This record gives sequence, structure tokens and C-alpha cells, in this order.
Amino acid sequence: MSNSRPRSRRDAGGGAGAAGRDELVSRSLQSAEHCLGVQDFGTAYAHYLLVLSLAPELKHDVKETFQYTLFRWAEELDALSRIQDLLGCYEQALELFPDDEVICNSMGEHLFRVSLVVTETVDAGLFGEGIVESLIHAWEHLLLQPKTKGESANCEKYGKVIPASAVIFGMAVECAEIRRHHRVGIKDIAGIHLPTNVKFQSPAYSSVDTEETIEPYTTEKMSRVPGGYLALTECFEIMTVDFNNLQELKSLATKKPDKIGIPVIKEGILDAIMVWFVLQLDDEHSLSTSPSEETCWEQAVYPVQDLADYWIKPGDHVMMEVSCQDCYLRIQSISVLGLECEMDVAKSFTQNKDLLSLGNEAELCSALANLQTSKPDAVEQTCILESTEIALLNNIPYHEGFKMAMSKVLSSLTPEKLYQTMDTHCQNEMSSGTGQSNTVQNILEPFYVLDVSEGFSVLPVIAGTLGQVKPYSSVEKDQHRIALDLISEANHFPKETLEFWLRHVEDESAMLQRPKSDKLWSIIILDVIEPSGLIQQEIMEKAAISRCLLQSGGKIFPQYVLMFGLLVESQTLLEENAVQGTERTLGLNIAPFINQFQVPIRVFLDLSSLPCIPLSKPVELLRLDLMTPYLNTSNREVKVYVCKSGRLTAIPFWYHMYLDEEIRLDTSSEASHWKQAAVVLDNPIQVEMGEELVLSIQHHKSNVSITVKQ
Repeated sequence: MSNSRPRSRRDAGGGAGAAGRDELVSRSLQSAEHCLGVQDFGTAYAHYLLVLSLAPELKHDVKETFQYTLFRWAEELDALSRIQDLLGCYEQALELFPDDEVICNSMGEHLFRVSLVVTETVDAGLFGEGIVESLIHAWEHLLLQPKTKGESANCEKYGKVIPASAVIFGMAVECAEIRRHHRVGIKDIAGIHLPTNVKFQSPAYSSVDTEETIEPYTTEKMSRVPGGYLALTECFEIMTVDFNNLQELKSLATKKPDKIGIPVIKEGILDAIMVWFVLQLDDEHSLSTSPSEETCWEQAVYPVQDLADYWIKPGDHVMMEVSCQDCYLRIQSISVLGLECEMDVAKSFTQNKDLLSLGNEAELCSALANLQTSKPDAVEQTCILESTEIALLNNIPYHEGFKMAMSKVLSSLTPEKLYQTMDTHCQNEMSSGTGQSNTVQNILEPFYVLDVSEGFSVLPVIAGTLGQVKPYSSVEKDQHRIALDLISEANHFPKETLEFWLRHVEDESAMLQRPKSDKLWSIIILDVIEPSGLIQQEIMEKAAISRCLLQSGGKIFPQYVLMFGLLVESQTLLEENAVQGTERTLGLNIAPFINQFQVPIRVFLDLSSLPCIPLSKPVELLRLDLMTPYLNTSNREVKVYVCKSGRLTAIPFWYHMYLDEEIRLDTSSEASHWKQAAVVLDNPIQVEMGEELVLSIQHHKSNVSITVKQ
């Protein structure tokens, strides 16, 4: 008994202590949460320390909140230069969470401040790779404080960024190549009228009003753009930015747009604002991405759209608003202010002011009506197209060729269909005994035409103009379907004429099937060549299925494709395809590492403006026959006659697409929306005029390889 009473008191005290501890932990947690709510991070941190020391079992539950509280309190201590207190907090935190990566990393941000950050996170529009956000973070968490002007102290005590600053320049230009890729410049396509209430825009232009963060510009190597460009204004300064000024970097995204007016120096068509920049690396060295400089950068291009008149002349001013929203350089609200316009505005204001003094209600209404600059149109549908889709709409030979080829096929099928339909109709009349007769137009079954082209296509609408045709489109996007419906309506099509095929099939993979269980297609249009210049994947498999779905006499378009190529010497292709030696990399041998990622084929090339020397004439390399597969070969050797001595570095190639034996589309033509591609040799070959080279061509599952046999 003598030992039982002390043991009892001890147990009772332990129970009371546990209850008291739980109460203290609970109250401390509540206090910590309250302090977080009022952003009293120091007090909240102290409460969490108490909670975790009393109740280690709660570590997992409060870990993330504790880390957040620690980091915010550390930021305040850092701002107050209380470094010892800051380090003490991290030491306490690491005692509770040893080797925690997040806490260790955060502690390192405060312990190890660097004096220099070197970055090249810039794109053609300067800001597009996130240099502003990256440097804001670097200045706040990694760099020492910047040196103020006039100070000459040891540079190791101050933070610095290379590049130090940048100046952005611009120029208004006329460029037919940019125009045809970003503006639909025709009102009629192969007899199809494009209504004014359908507005086609490229993604670069439309991104101004979209919620998505899209680059508000496209890029071009303007020194190599086909057809060149014409400067319509002098080069002008758009913006300067100091990468060593944190406040300036932070203000970029919130700054209101700057309005700029640039005088026109030469008359022409306003197609785009071309942009480049000069990086000031330090006080002595700079780097320019101007089109007159040979660098790895292209120029940023802001296409101009939605102007009543694109023709400008000296005396006019190109107006625009410049900003850095979403950390992209944005050039918006591009317009033209002419001298005549300024005078008309002043004159209109004076006249209307005089009218208001007349006090005549009718005249007042008339004056207000005259201020209306344009009549309200029908409901507008904005249709956003890729630049290659806009170039396709502008490709007149393409649409005229398809219209002619489709018309020939349908004409050849009409007598047979007429005979079959009338025969069936007569049998029905005899069995019914009515003796009634309809017109040929009414009894004819329609021709079924399926267009499975990639992206936006008006070919189904063109097919619908060719008689008793039921065209099917495979467009996927709702805005594209609405645009095609409006185009059909403007061309007086009955609503039931055009069908959207994806509404009739389960998914895209089941697209190639009969239009109806008892019907076959008269024409199937396939996309054989990608805009990049390569053959579409699985195209021969699609052609095999399509042949089984055609009625007698029906056709696949194109019926066959010929691939052409030639031998060229191009130092540009060689240098852009792989690192050459060590001279340009400051003696560092990085080629073996970087060149592991090189690809054998370059795509999206413009052969017409590619710096190269032809070493042979074009030769046929391959035939892809979609209608007659036995004419295809998977392996072929082609002899090529060398007509000029030089170093063979590449073999560019393109295609002739035959809709029939007479109608041909050339993917290398000036109007083509397709680009070209090229095989780049790993090791250039010295060739002499008069010799013959043998090229080995292999085609397997839409992939083509070209090698030189030696």
C-alpha cells in the first residue's frame, strides 16, 4: 500500500498534464490560423513551433502550412536585414523536419546570393520565353542588390544581369508573303462568294481578344522571306527595358499601353509591323536581331488586319498601341491616320457644331445620322485559321484545279447514274400503276463527295455548286462549321446541302465509311502532303480504304503524286542542321553532344529563297499512286546527272499532285500553301560536273529516306 498512493498521484498528474497539453496545442493551432489570416507571420510561426514541440505527431498534418508560414516570415526578416533571426528560424525548422528538401532549398535562397546572372531566355519578340518573370524571381531570390548609379565599389558585392538592357525596334512593311498567310485577299473562290460577315483571322492577330495566352505574333526570317519586303516607315524605337532594374521589370506587365504614331516614308500596302531588338550585354558589347544581321533569331511579325484600306503613302501616320501584357510584347490597335482624315475630322466637327445651333430637330437627326461611318452588317462570325489555312484560301490554282477535276468526274458519272435512276423509277411506276412522271432533276440521286482534308476547307462548298451533289465536310471546330454554313447561305445553298461528316460518325478514326449503308462515294478528297512538306502519315492506308468506298468510276483526289528533288550545295542548311566544328563555339567541342539530336530532314523550307547552289536539274524520285497501287514501289534507285561542280550538302524535295492526267498542283509554286523539305547529308560530298550519282529512295509507311550510293 505504501507504494500505491504515490503511483496513483503520478497517474492522475499525467492525465491532467496530457489534457492540459492537448488544450494548449488546440489553442495554439487556433491562434496560428488567426495570425495567418491577418498576415502576422512571425507570431503564427511561433505558435506552430510550440504546437510541433508539444505534439510531434501532428507534423504530417501541418507540414505545408508550417512551410508557408516559415517562408513568409523569412521574407519579412530578410527585408528587415535580420539575417541571424532568419537563420535561427531555419535551424529550428530543420530540427523539426531534418533534410526537408523544400526548407533546405528556401534556406539556400537566403544564404547564397549571387552576383551575376547570365541568361538568353529571349525569343524573336524578346519577352516570349519568360525573361521578365525569370529575372523578377532572380532579383527577389537569387541576386545581390543591384549597384546604384555612381557607385564604383567592388562588383562582387552587387548583383548584375547579362544582358543589361534591350531596345526594341519596329518597322512597318509591305510583304506579299505575310499578306497571303494572314489576310484573305479574295472575295470569290472558284465561283464561291465569301460573305463580308465572315471574318478570317490568323492566331497572331486574334490572340488579342482570347483568354488563352498565345504569342501575339508570328516569326519570319525576313532576309529570306519569299519575294522580300518593302520598308514603308523608318526604323522606330518601340520600347527600352533595363534588366538590372527590378521595379521597371515589375511595372512592365501593369503599365498602360503606349500610343505610337510613325510617319510613312513610302507608299505601299501595309501588311505588318516587323520587330527586332538590340541586346546591350554590357557597356561595350551588344547583339542585334535585325534582319540585316546573320543571327539564329528570326524577327517577330505582327500582321495587320481589319483596316478599311491598307494602302498608305507619305503624309500618313501608322498608329499603334504597345504594351507588355502577359509578359508578351503586344502591338495592338494598328490603324492609319492620313492628312485628309485629320482635315475631315476637323471639318466634320465644325459642321456638326453649327448644325446643333440651328435648333431644328430634323436637321439635328440628319447630322447625327451622318456621323454613322458604316451601316450595321449581318451578324459577324470570326473564323480563326492557321496561317497555312489562310494561304490555302488564297491559293486560286488549287481551288480552280479541284473544281475542274470534280466537274469532269461528276460529268463522266452522270449518264450512268441517270440511266440507273430512271430505270429504277420506271420500275416503281409500273408496279404502282400511277403513270406519273417527274423531271430528271427530281429523280436523280445525288453524288456523294467526301472531303477529309486537314483543317478548314471550302472544297465541299465548291462541290455543292456542281449539280446534284451531296458534299460532306470533315471540319472539326464549331467556328469553322458556322463559317461554312454562312458561306453556303450566302451562295444560296439549301440548308440541307452541306453536311458535316463528323456528326455522322462515332469518332475521327471511323471517318472513312459509306455515306449510307446502300451508297458509295463519287469523290473522296484526301490530304496527301502536310504543310511542312512531308507526306501525311498513313496516307496509303487511307487510300486503300477509300478505294473500297468508291462507286464505279469514282475517284480519289489526288489520283497520284510525283515526288521531285535536286542536288544542292547549301552552307545555310548545313549550319542550321548541325554544329560545325569548334570555331564558332569558342573552342568548346560540343558538336558530339548537340548533334545527337539532329534530324535528317529539314521541313518548312522556302526553296525559292533558300541560299543554295543547284548542282543538278530536278528529277523524279518517287510515285505515290492512290488509285492504282500496283504502280507504287517501296524501293527505287534514281540516277542524277551533276550539271555543276560543288559540295553536295542537301537534297530538297517537293511534289506534283495530279488530280487527273491533265490537272496538276505544284507544292513548290509561288501560290502554294505548302512548304518544301530537304534531306541534309551528315557528310557533304564533293561532286564534279558530268558525273552521275545514284540516289536510293525508300518509302515505308509514309516515311521516305533518301541516301547517296557511293
